[in-house]
Amino acid sequence: MERLNITLDDEQAEKLSRLADRMHVQPGTIARSLLSSALDETDADARNVVALLDGIPGAHERAQLGLRQAKSGETVPLSEL
Repeated sequence: MERLNITLDDEQAEKLSRLADRMHVQPGTIARSLLSSALDETDADARNVVALLDGIPGAHERAQLGLRQAKSGETVPLSEL
């Protein structure tokens, strides 16, 4: 099993929290289930992956920000997590 940390915007986090409350489980449990289902249904064809990534609002900008932060040393080494 591999650990993955995901940051949700406020609206998505609230929606996940409400869903978890209704199901009487932890939000992480719902998040894992939803992500697993989405991955199971995803076609790994590169053309589809590009379309999926292009559909994520702000994804390119966030990736560029991450690169700038990494280059300027604003990151934490994995060994320190």
